[in-house]
Amino acid sequence: MFLLYYDYICSIVLVASSNMEKKSDTFQIAADIQWEFAGEGIVRQIMAYDEHLMMVKVRFSQGAIGTLHQHPHTQSTYVASGCFEVTIGEEKKVLRAGDGYYVAPNLLHGCVCLEAGVLIDTFTPMREDFLK
Repeated sequence: MFLLYYDYICSIVLVASSNMEKKSDTFQIAADIQWEFAGEGIVRQIMAYDEHLMMVKVRFSQGAIGTLHQHPHTQSTYVASGCFEVTIGEEKKVLRAGDGYYVAPNLLHGCVCLEAGVLIDTFTPMREDFLK
């Protein structure tokens, strides 16, 4: 009987851990978050996230290229600093600090960094591929 009970408890623990939500800490202290390589001249910090939302800080060196890509996530980006030529679909615009843009799911987009700067990307749902 003890063995059956033990197996039952273990299966409860396994089920519970497989249903746990992925989420960040409540507070993100930038100095404590490592920068990850995201391409030549591009690094990122994964900030706040849960299964429904993710915020990522992306730092670009001048001339760095965020290659054209697409993903199933809705994206909204705020230009925190610098200057970027942003391509979304067939449209190109030069954006500076204080500007932003929206990218619908599966729409081809990318950027060229004209002046070193930082983008704050938000995604819904979260980008599981960014978590290691």
